[in-house]
Amino acid sequence: MGKYIKKSNFDTTQIDDEWIILNTDNYTITKVNDMGGFCWSLLDESQSSTSLHQRIKENFNSSTTAEDVEIYLQQLMDCGLIEHAG
Repeated sequence: MGKYIKKSNFDTTQIDDEWIILNTDNYTITKVNDMGGFCWSLLDESQSSTSLHQRIKENFNSSTTAEDVEIYLQQLMDCGLIEHAG
């Protein structure tokens, strides 16, 4: 199981339950919900999908599965927001 971490050069703003992530290199904007923003904030440090899933279970009353977290991480990878941690 791999670990993930944020890439650099991003500005993030939270407005109510939405997070807006601005990629200052590519000039793209990605919006995520409160749970996505929570995961995003944890990715300042290297995280596995299992560690993120555990933190979600601790902080949210959610039916999110480990597979949901994997899909979310893949979407962040596809957007160029995170990378595999070395």
